[in-house]
Amino acid sequence: MPIRTVVWGENVHEQTNRTVAALYPGGMHRAIADALNADAGISATTATLQEPEHGLPAARLAETDVLLWWGHAAHDKVDDAVVARVVEAVWAGMGLIVLHSGHFSKVFKRLMGTPCNLSWREAGERERIWLASRAHPIARGLPDHFEIEMEEMYGEPFGIPEPMETVFLSWFQGGEVFRSGVTWRRGAGNIFYFRPGHETYPTYHNPLVQQVLRNAVHWAHNPAPRIADATAAPNRPVGEALEPLTERGGKLHQPGEEGFR
Repeated sequence: MPIRTVVWGENVHEQTNRTVAALYPGGMHRAIADALNADAGISATTATLQEPEHGLPAARLAETDVLLWWGHAAHDKVDDAVVARVVEAVWAGMGLIVLHSGHFSKVFKRLMGTPCNLSWREAGERERIWLASRAHPIARGLPDHFEIEMEEMYGEPFGIPEPMETVFLSWFQGGEVFRSGVTWRRGAGNIFYFRPGHETYPTYHNPLVQQVLRNAVHWAHNPAPRIADATAAPNRPVGEALEPLTERGGKLHQPGEEGFR
């Protein structure tokens, strides 16, 4: 069964900027989904900010194996209820791939628990992306390094928690470097952040960038059944303890009563 994938796009720049609209007439989300669908093992659809519930109602997330997220100009417009829904889906086992300026999205910052800040420069610089982990599944089929002729610079320090793995490192024409492909696991969900993807450049038409995204979907997919309630914190009755147990001391809660959250 193909990996059920949703590409979420903010879909703001495509409607307000002529350069972006010319590069991505169907939207960046559509271009990314088309690249993913070139892999028979992936079935990608799209969702946007402007749709009801931002295109991510609970029923759809329940049937999503991997979610890709691109946002930039409207992070604050994303409803907190949808953010909570996405975060809980990740904890329960949905894969998440955060792209470029999505580092400042509510979803990513909540999962990281850090500011996710960085330095940046919009000057059409050449970016050289190096494999930092040649054997990693996300790097499958890629050369030891490749270049993107025009990109926005992101520079260290990058305000993220220590990654589980660093897959790619970038060097920019102005001299800065950046951890441009990094992974984490949150609950049962695999997370990959991939830096390239500035809207005014044709980055998502680059075949090697597209290969990274296809590889990342396969890596992020967790085939295990989704955890039914990833936020459950049950009060276990004394009578259900695996070993004989006698209660002692005072109690704040009655048997079966929910605790404070």
